[in-house]
Parts: sequence; structure tokens; C-alpha cells
Amino acid sequence: MLSTTTPVSDVDIFDDEVLNNPYPVYEELRELGPAVHLSRHNCWVLPRYAQVRAASGDHERFSSVDSVGLDPALNERRRGGVLASDPPEHDVLRGVLSESLAPRALAGLRADIGRRAEELVAPLVERGTFDVVRDLARVFPVSVVADLIGMPLAAREQVLRFADAFFNTFGPLNERTRRSLPVAETLFDELAALMSRDNLEPGGWGEAVHRAADRGVIGEHQVVPLLRAYLVASMDTTINAIGSGLWLLAQRPEAWRALREDRGLVPPVFEEILRCESPVQVFFRRTTCPVRYEDVVIPEQAQVGLLFGSANRDPREWTDPDRFQVDRAPTGHVGFGYGVHGCAGQGLARIEAQAVLSALLDRVERIELAGPPRRHLNNVIRGLDSLPVTVTTGKV
Repeated sequence: MLSTTTPVSDVDIFDDEVLNNPYPVYEELRELGPAVHLSRHNCWVLPRYAQVRAASGDHERFSSVDSVGLDPALNERRRGGVLASDPPEHDVLRGVLSESLAPRALAGLRADIGRRAEELVAPLVERGTFDVVRDLARVFPVSVVADLIGMPLAAREQVLRFADAFFNTFGPLNERTRRSLPVAETLFDELAALMSRDNLEPGGWGEAVHRAADRGVIGEHQVVPLLRAYLVASMDTTINAIGSGLWLLAQRPEAWRALREDRGLVPPVFEEILRCESPVQVFFRRTTCPVRYEDVVIPEQAQVGLLFGSANRDPREWTDPDRFQVDRAPTGHVGFGYGVHGCAGQGLARIEAQAVLSALLDRVERIELAGPPRRHLNNVIRGLDSLPVTVTTGKV
């Protein structure tokens, strides 16, 4: 039973119109209160920054076990995975690749990733016109991460389709989810076979996970789900951030000029891209006890959506939050989540995105839209399907 003081909304945050442009709806939800009940889905959402960040770092009251998506039956299928577990189980799973994802290990990859970015970008710039999403954003991270894992070439073609279908299943059982379920299940079986020990290149992340199972650190049944989670999570943020970032920069020629003049702005600009167009818009948690925000009490065992995309545009935290600013340096954004479930691949994502931006900045004086961008709709991921651009070459 909801209290008379409970803010309630009947908005469907998974509706096509909302997914195309969620920000007016986010504003309405933020104004309703720090926690809002969505009557259409019988769940709660946290739309403001302070509550989203605090809940992200509070796994004891906001659990990921059987709750990271909205649909209970689909949550049950994710049981025991790195996304759908809490400490101490979560720490064991995440620790398997912690050495590979540590800053020192990633620093050793920086030069190679930079070289690969230049090799991909150079011929695209030569063409003058290309599609940022299809020719660049979807190609580069898949290649880098697949090589790090040691995946065979045959598996790489399936990864993007699987990732899209997989993330759709974190939403309600709507038509988008229903279409994605058979795709995700079929591709999961195919990827499981392709990521067997015999099919993986020696020395990669994949081999490290299999060896963890040999040592008894994790169960054999956890190998493929863990590889799947790292594979998808290590690519998705990068793909969508590159696409969204170049869309934002193409509309702001003065921002592109500023980056060419001062490369020190590249790292904070990537953080601003993540704040402004958060690739993951929402993940869910389940309350383990009643949680009070002002006059609002979320009951125990309630499904709660952490609206990262809304939190990152909360005017209570950010000045002029709907404006993309190259000099903002938005320390503390939740574009990578926060706490124990913060994106494990965020260090790699930063290196990849900065490498792509640097390779373009070396060669491109001006970047302009060559046609209207086309958005790709997913229940929880925000990104573009196509972004045609024209570039004018010029050395700095």
C-alpha cells in the first residue's frame, strides 16, 4: 500500500518516444521527489543524483541479487553472475580478472591501443565521409576486447547482436524484450561453444578465467557467464560513448577546436560525454529493508531503478546540466555506475575512447554531420545506430 505522500507517475520509461528523448521525463521525475513509484511497472525509480550515487554504493540495502533487471523470471536466469551478485560472491567473480584490469596492466596496453586506433581512423579520414557508429565505434572496441579475451574470429560477429539483446532483457517484458529473448538465448549457446578452452587463444583473459575454474576459485559453470559479462561490459560503454561523443562534438565546432588546441581536455571531455549521454541509463536493485527519503518510504523487497541518465543531468549536482561543456570535468558522474558494481571495464573504456579521439584530432580539422543521426532503441542502453559525418583534414 502506497502512502498518500508517495510520488507516483504512470510514465513508461521504456516507451519508444521516451527512449528517443528521455530527458523531459527525467526532469518531471526529479521534480516529483527523490524516489518515485512507477505505477505502470509496479517499481520505484531514483531520479536524482544524490540518491542514485548513494544507492549504487550501498549493496547492503540495495541488492543486485536476482534484481538487476526488472522482470523477476529473467532476473532468476542471471542468478550468480557478476552483475547479479553482491559481496562476498561478487568480489570473488570480479577478482578473477582484477589483475588484467588493474591500472598497471592497462597502462601496458595504451601504446598498442593507440596504434590500432590510428590504423582504423586513417583510412576513414581519407574517405572524407563515413559512419561513426558502423565504421568506427562498433569496430574498434570489439576488435580490442576480443583480442584481449582471445576470442576466435567467428565469435566476434555475434557479440554485438548478443549485447543488444542481452541488455534489452533488463527491461520489462515488453515487445522489445520478447524479440530479444530468443536471440540472446541462441547467441549465448553459440558464444559458449566458441569460448571453450580449446577455442580461445593462449595468454588472454579467457584463459585466465578457465584457469580460475581449474583452481576452484569459481565453478566451471561460471566460466562462460563471467566471460560474457566482461565481454559485453567492456565494449558497450565504449561503443555508445564514441558514437554519442562525436555526435555532440560535431554539433559544437568550437568544442572540437578547443580539443585540437589542448589535448589535456580529452580525458575530461570523455567524462563529460558519459555524463551528458550515459550509455547505461538504468539498472535495477532490490531493497533489503525499508528505505526512507524525506517523507517517502520505499518498502522492503521493492524493485528500484537507479536512473543513471537522469542523475547525470540533475541540476542539484550540475550547473546547466543539459549543456555539453568541454571544460566541465564532471568528477563524480555515475556514467560508469558506482560502488562495487561500478563498470569493471571503465579503465579500458577510457583508454580506447581517448585513443580514438586523439587519432581523429591528429587528422581532422573539422567534423560535421553528413545526415541525420539515427538512434538505436534499447531498454536500458542509450546509443546511436548510425551517425554519418564528413571530415575536413588538417594537421594541428
